Amino acid sequence: MAKIHLVVGPVGAGKSTFALQLCEDNKAVHLSLDEWMTGLFKDDRPEHDVIPWYLERSQRCIDQIWDTTQRLLRQDTNVVLEIGLIQKQQRNDFYQRVDTDGFDLKIHVLDADKELRRQRVERRNQEQGATFSMEVSPEVFELANSMWQAFSTEECDGRDVTFITVEQEAVFA
Repeated sequence: MAKIHLVVGPVGAGKSTFALQLCEDNKAVHLSLDEWMTGLFKDDRPEHDVIPWYLERSQRCIDQIWDTTQRLLRQDTNVVLEIGLIQKQQRNDFYQRVDTDGFDLKIHVLDADKELRRQRVERRNQEQGATFSMEVSPEVFELANSMWQAFSTEECDGRDVTFITVEQEAVFA
């Protein structure tokens, strides 16, 4: 049975690098909210009031990503999802979708020290390498960091959850 690998964590924790390695290891398709948002809406991003604009569009993308995920799983294709879900309620809503459809879910929670994550985001902004999809300003970094809600014991109950702490530049091999 195909499996969903959900990769979550605060901004700059190494989720994209980890997700790409998971795809290789599991012969999986990678679906990334950042890639969808950039591909569809980059040119439309406003200068001000970005958060309401982002939230509405990101939810539409997540809904489409879920539709694609369902089709892939039904064709016995593993999927690696990197779709934000930085708050507990968002994750609970996602779990309900997964549970309703009876799909197999593995959750990978990445984290790192805030200063390391900040440095990684700054470097990614400058280098614009393989995991770059959009620039993350210091203000957006702080906002996203403040919105991250860590996993509780209750949230992990009955779920297949792995915690990964990144202590240096992420290299998953």
